Amino acid sequence: MLFCCIANVQCEISASHQQIVVGAERFNEYLPLLSKKRVGLLVNPTSMVKDQHFVDFLLSKNINIKIIFAPEHGFRGDKGAGEMVLNGRDKKTNLPIISLHGKIRKPSKTHMEQLDILVFDIQDVGVRFYTYISSMHYLMEACAENNVPLIVMDRPNPNGDYIDGPILEPKLKGFIGMHPIPVVHGLTVGELANMINGEGWLPKKQRCDLTVIKIVNYDHNKRYSLPVRPSPNLPNDLSVRLYPSLGFFEATPVSVGRGTPWPFQVLGYPNESMGTFSFKPNAISGSWSELNHAGQSLFGQNIAEEIDSITIKPGIDLSYLLNWNKLFDNQQLTLITRPSFMDKLSGNIEFKNMVNRNMSAEKIKSSWDIGLIEYQQIRKKYLLYADSDYVKKRYAY
Repeated sequence: MLFCCIANVQCEISASHQQIVVGAERFNEYLPLLSKKRVGLLVNPTSMVKDQHFVDFLLSKNINIKIIFAPEHGFRGDKGAGEMVLNGRDKKTNLPIISLHGKIRKPSKTHMEQLDILVFDIQDVGVRFYTYISSMHYLMEACAENNVPLIVMDRPNPNGDYIDGPILEPKLKGFIGMHPIPVVHGLTVGELANMINGEGWLPKKQRCDLTVIKIVNYDHNKRYSLPVRPSPNLPNDLSVRLYPSLGFFEATPVSVGRGTPWPFQVLGYPNESMGTFSFKPNAISGSWSELNHAGQSLFGQNIAEEIDSITIKPGIDLSYLLNWNKLFDNQQLTLITRPSFMDKLSGNIEFKNMVNRNMSAEKIKSSWDIGLIEYQQIRKKYLLYADSDYVKKRYAY
């Protein structure tokens, strides 16, 4: 076995994972496409070419970078969840930074007139409400509208071995859910970009001129340990793996550990009857700053003591949400205090009602089956890599 350090968290990975070559490392495939072009980039701290940032790598190859676009959390990844990202200049390179997580979501015509080609290179985690794929969608829109080609540097999906959750209902479409896909979509960003193009999900069914630089030695069975944390509150493999299950708590007053060393690995509330594990979050910035219970003693559970990222089974685990709903019921409290946000997270109007009625996880998940079967028929068309054994067995093909 080999060891790596992910955002100061030690992890163990198999030697075979070292053979995975992400799109950005296949520079012979894309440097000729960027040579003598005015280039725009949508990148963040995960945009690495081995031990060098993608921006620095391209500059070392004399690529003419004109604009860096910044997604949620910013180009340097120092902004909180939902926090506005401002325009500016990168202190290291002096390149202009245009925020796509502030007043605008999509590059303007003025931006696009300065560019011959755009590149997307960001590590995703395979969850519909994780907003990097929404920013990719708007990049595709801008490219289609302005006849500018787009290159997507593909990277593995750490939750790419399964699909799960309700399909997004059209009336709930928004920045945390833009496509009729399940909560866990089972695609790399390159595969999803092809799906967006192929299914006509851009306005007026436009298509952008899309090139995907594929990953080498990857398939959907392979577990991939992220070399850089994809956002401030997903610091390690366990948090990434639990994120699809614990993300629903963002519509509740229960802390998921933001402001602690264990984000998306612990659950707590300021009530001693909620559990024996206790922690005290620090203040945070961003959308959840007022819901974080900063400085208060919270009580609940430490999931990191119960399970690890290797033994977690594929699938959204609803037991956490349903168990906490019962705990809140016993205290005559309401768990889902932001029902409209729960609708957006789940992509399904009925989901919160099923939780509130304390329906079983089996019954709730069975309501997703038809949508997932139909989605899988679409998904198969856009796979660039062999599917996982779990999906093939679950959906019998």
